[in-house]
Parts: sequence; structure tokens; C-alpha cells
Amino acid sequence: MRTKIADGSIKIAIIGLGYVGLPLAVAFGKKFDTVGFDVKESRIAELRSGRDNTLETTPEELREAVRLRYTSDPEALRDRDIFIVTVPTPVDRFNTPDLTPLLRASETVGKAIRPGGIAIFESTVYPGCTEEKCVPVIERESGLSFNTGFFCGYSPERINPGDREHTLSRILKITSGSTPETAETVDRLYRSIIEAGTYKASSLKVAEAAKVIENSQRDLNIAFVNELAKIFRLIGIDTREVLEAAGTKWNFLKFQPGLVGGHCIGVDPYYLTHKAAELGYHPEVILAGRRINDSMGRYAATEVVKLMIRGGSRILGARVLQLGITFKENCPDIRNSRAVDVADTLAEFGCRVDVCDPWADPDEVKRHYGINSFRDPDSFDFSCCDAIVLAVAHDQFRALDLGSRRKEGCIIYDIKGVLPRNLVDGRL
Repeated sequence: MRTKIADGSIKIAIIGLGYVGLPLAVAFGKKFDTVGFDVKESRIAELRSGRDNTLETTPEELREAVRLRYTSDPEALRDRDIFIVTVPTPVDRFNTPDLTPLLRASETVGKAIRPGGIAIFESTVYPGCTEEKCVPVIERESGLSFNTGFFCGYSPERINPGDREHTLSRILKITSGSTPETAETVDRLYRSIIEAGTYKASSLKVAEAAKVIENSQRDLNIAFVNELAKIFRLIGIDTREVLEAAGTKWNFLKFQPGLVGGHCIGVDPYYLTHKAAELGYHPEVILAGRRINDSMGRYAATEVVKLMIRGGSRILGARVLQLGITFKENCPDIRNSRAVDVADTLAEFGCRVDVCDPWADPDEVKRHYGINSFRDPDSFDFSCCDAIVLAVAHDQFRALDLGSRRKEGCIIYDIKGVLPRNLVDGRL
């Protein structure tokens, strides 16, 4: 297998062509015979036409991957040497890990893998999941035995959607394998495309754990400053001014309050706590952070309503313009967006909420959340608003002259803390 990597004859399959899988397929497709597989035929058709609606790759980058082809046919995977699984690992409405996409992808791999093949998983999971859940599925479907007939690797994804600076090749990659020889093969494979280098973990479980705590750590730090925001609001001081002052110390960790959504930080901690609970340990700190962060959308909406009441607005039927519905700035991804909580809570108070987001697909927003949205802020009459809420810091919103557009008495609430301080009536 290492000889094939060295001479460029290795055959690779990427299972799942979303925010993680497509950039990986493109990177490998520039050097090796690569098949990008996705169950969504619409996604395959889109990529074959040279478009990527996630915006993680450009048309030029897709053209440069001259050895990459796309398919939704599992039969096209039967000649592959290495399978890399990059499907989502969400949670259900009870915050329990939903392994359905991962297990289905494992079935696909099991039906195609040949003796000596390697299955590498990048999807975020709890420590032990690859060996406990995925391996038995591959064994069942392939008729091969683990670590004799086929082998596994785990290399956690570190894609940051919308970030064109920290791209795949520029982020150091953790690698691991189910045997020492497999670990070396997996490491060499990724070293062939990762400019920033690799770090070889001692086992699959260590690599799995490293990934899940990266985002759990960020979640807890953001939860801390979110709780500070609530406390300082009661005291009557500005949270961001406090953080700026505290940040002058060399070892102060610089986090900002805000909404914590998306497919990583807002989800991954639940995978770790799920495994801990299975083993009889009931986490306290991690789940406390999750509760705080999951509450911030409702908290921000309530603060907006309080400001409107103080300003003399009638809440029932009040017009509120929410700027942003994606889970982060300059990115079309709406998965697990906590900006939705803001809009939903305002609607519960009786407000009429208009949602503008130039990055989000209105049809997708409607389908996932039942919310009507529009893309062009210049098409909206700001003078009709009783309140404007900046929920996502898209560049287009930063450039808006809200001061001249709003009517007298209109409340402006800045969840992201990016608008001029003298313009806003409140912020986290």
C-alpha cells in the first residue's frame, strides 16, 4: 500500500461529499485516482457541472482535481484500496448521537472493500466508536476479519467552514491506525497532501478523543464568557469592554460571547458525554456548558424584547428584522444554527420577524426550520422596523449603514459585537 502511495497508483474513495469530504476529495484528486461518492444524486450532478454550493471549493479548484470523478453508484467503489468516510455525525432532538449516516457509510465500505483494504474515518465520534460500531458492520458486509482481512484508520476532520485561510492543507492533521503498519500507511497518505504536516496518535481511540475534546474545550470557554455576559448585564457593565481589558494579560484566553451552533462545537460534546454515561459517569461541567450555550438564543431574544418595552414599543405585532440565520459568518451552512432560536423566541413573543441572510438558501431555510427568509438587504425597508437584531456577522451586514436606515426609536441589538458601540442599544 505504501508503494502505491509513493508511485501514485493508490486508488481512493471519499464517502460523503459535504463540507469535509469535498475538499479532501479535491486534494487527493490532484494526485491520485479518486472517486467521490455521495448518496445524493443532486449533489453529484452539481459537482459534475463544476459547482459547489457549500462554497468550500472554487470552480478552479474543482477543475484542478483532474483525477477525481463523482458517483452515487456503490459499484464504482469495488476497485478502491482506501476508503475515507466523511459523513455527518449529528445528534437527535434528545441530544443523543445519531450514528445512522456513519453506519450506512460503513455498510457501503463493507460491500466494496477488498482483502488488505483500509477504511479511514474522519467523522467526529466518541472514543471507541470506530472499533465498537463501524468495524462490526464492515466485517458483516465484507466477510473479512478486522486487522487481518481489512484495517482501519482514524484521522479527525478539522475543516472550518467559510475559512479560506485555515484550509485543509494548512491545518496539521492527526492520523492513526489499527495496527502500527496501518498507522504508518495512513500517516504517509495524508502527508502527501497536508502542507502543515501530520501528528501520528498512538491509537484510534486517542485520535477520536483528541477530536471530540477540541470542540468541547471551545464550547466550555464560550459558555464561560456567555455566563459572564449574563452577570455583567445585571451589574450594568459591557462584557466586551471587560474582556478587552482582561485580554491585556499575556495568558488570558480570548473568547467572545455568542451563539454556539453548527455541526461541531454545538454537537461534539454530546458524543463525549454519551460515552461517559454509558460507562457510568455522568458529566457535570461539560453538560453545564452545553445548557448555557443552548440557552443563549432565547436569552438574546428576551433582552431585545425588554429593550423594546423600555423604548415604548408594543410587542404584539412589532416588526423585527433579524440579520443572519446561518450558524456562522460568511458561510451558507444552516445546520444546527442557534440563530434560529432568536427568531423563534421573538415570534413566540408575538413579533413579526423578517429574516435576511445573503448566504443562506431561502428554500433550505424554509425546509429545515419553517422560516421565510430573503437574501438582499437592500430590498428591505428598514424604516418599518421596531427592532433590528444582528445575529450573524456576515460582511454584507457589517457594511450596512444601519444608523441612517432605521426609524427613530428602532432598537438595534448586536449579538456578535461587531457594530459601532454608539450605534447599538444592547449587545451580548
